[in-house]
Order: sequence, then C-alpha cells, then structure tokens
Amino acid sequence: MEELATVIEPRAGPAFVETAYVKGLTERALAYVKVGFPVHFRGASGTGKTSLALHLASKIGRPVIMIHGDEAYTTSDLSGGEHGYRFRKVVDRFCSRVLKVEEDMDKRWVDNRLTVACRHGFTLIYDEYTRSRPEANNILLSILQERMMDLPVRRGGEETYLKVHPNFTAIFTSNPEEYAGVHRSQDALRDRMVTLDLENFDLETEIQITQARSGLPREDAEKIVAVVRGLRESGVCEFAPTIRGSIMIAKVLRVLNGGVEGSNDIIERTCQDILASETSRTGRNGSQAKVRALVRKLVKQHCRVDGGSDR
Repeated sequence: MEELATVIEPRAGPAFVETAYVKGLTERALAYVKVGFPVHFRGASGTGKTSLALHLASKIGRPVIMIHGDEAYTTSDLSGGEHGYRFRKVVDRFCSRVLKVEEDMDKRWVDNRLTVACRHGFTLIYDEYTRSRPEANNILLSILQERMMDLPVRRGGEETYLKVHPNFTAIFTSNPEEYAGVHRSQDALRDRMVTLDLENFDLETEIQITQARSGLPREDAEKIVAVVRGLRESGVCEFAPTIRGSIMIAKVLRVLNGGVEGSNDIIERTCQDILASETSRTGRNGSQAKVRALVRKLVKQHCRVDGGSDR
C-alpha cells in the first residue's frame, strides 16, 4: 500500500546551540520519553519549541514524521483517506466466439502520517497541534493511552485497529491558548502527555543563539541581546520580544552594516523597525511610539551610538 508521508532523518541543525539550559530541558524530556510518556513543549512564539522538538527527536534516533496543526484538518487527514482511483479490467475469452469484458473503478486507501508513524514506530512531531480542531485530534487518545489506533471501516481489509509499534514516540508543541487561531486542547489529551512550559531563554543561551544564527562576533551579539532584553523587561510592549527579534536584527545588521559598530542610523532604525513590528499587533494603540523611543535609548546605552533621531 502506498504511504502518503514524508520521513525525516532527525539531526541537529548546524546553528543549533546546546547550552546548559537547553541540555537540561532535553535531558528532562528524554527521561519522560524513555518512560513512555509523550512530551509537550508549550510556549510563546519564538521560545524554540520546534527546534527543541527536532533536537529531542535527534536524541531519540528514530525517523521522524512531522504534522503541522491546521484548522481544516479532520481525522482522516491524520489517519488516512481515499485518494485517486484504481481501474480494473477483466477480459474473458473462455469461449473463442464470445468476448466478455468487465471494467470497474474504485478509490484506493492511503495511510496518512499518523498511521505511518504508529505502524513503523517512528517519532511523531505534531507541531502547533492546538491549531487543529479538538475533534480531529480525538484519534490520539487511544494511541497515547492504550497504544491502539482505530482504523476506519471504509479502509477495507480485516484490520479494525492497529497495534501501535513499541518504538512510536510523540512530541507535541503548542502556543498558549490566548493566541489567535489556537483551540483549547481536550483535558483528556493533555492529561496523557507531560507538558514543559518554555519561557524566554537565559542570557547566555540568547547570546549564543544570536551569534550562531547570524555569524556576528559574540561582542555584537551581546549588544543586540541587551537591547532586546531591555525592551522585554520594560513592560511597555503589547507582546514581549523574543530571541527571534535578536536574530532578525543581527542578520540584517550583518548584511547592511557589517555589525553593530557601523552606521548609527542603520542600527537604530533596524532595531526600531523590527522590535516595533514584533511587539505590536495593530500599531494603533500608541505602543509603537513608546517602543521606538525606548529602543533608541537602549541602542545608545548598549551600542554606544551617538546622534540619530527618533523615528
């Protein structure tokens, strides 16, 4: 039977940073996996949930199947469905003077990603699983608890359920429920997994990630991270900036400016544009003006910038 899934070989990316903080999270999660519990990384955008899930999968060492949560998903999008058509033609020449031809057409069943992972014992990473509707995820309840997967009747064959492979592991990620487009997870499903709530990284991890992702010297990464963390801790933002803001600023400055010691106006403008965009949804409540003013002060304080104007 054809399987509609893409299998990924898990490996840490070349820019992945494993500080003491990241190593501690990974070791805790790996212990839960070894005991047989699914792991759920929950946190705001930019807290490294997907990267950490892939890193954990690389430690597990099994092939990976990824699913990205989607509002339009139904259970069949996870387990499988009828795709395409199969044609069958029978020619009967039993009697030389009589030609009998039969022709019919039917759809064929194709296993989707969840079924493939359960059948072969792969590691499932269900990224942003709460963006799928709760009823689509109900199939996971028996998989995680009883290690049995119900198979649709229309699938054909004698199997009415699939015994989950003993090597099957599930890793979930999600944003907090107050995020737009996020559904509330079923209590029964959440009760079957161990949830690790991710906060913003510690200072050393943020510096190393910014440096690794941008290629800037550590000294420059330290200055950029200081600006972002200063804004985060100020409390003036609608949404607190994350490590993603530091990475974006660092990458832009490397291309436009060569680093933090170049043009004052470019540094200030880049920080203002990226951080004002990241910390406000609409820009209509006056928060962006406060952010831009504070960023200007932080840039002067940490990057030793002279001159420039508030924008």
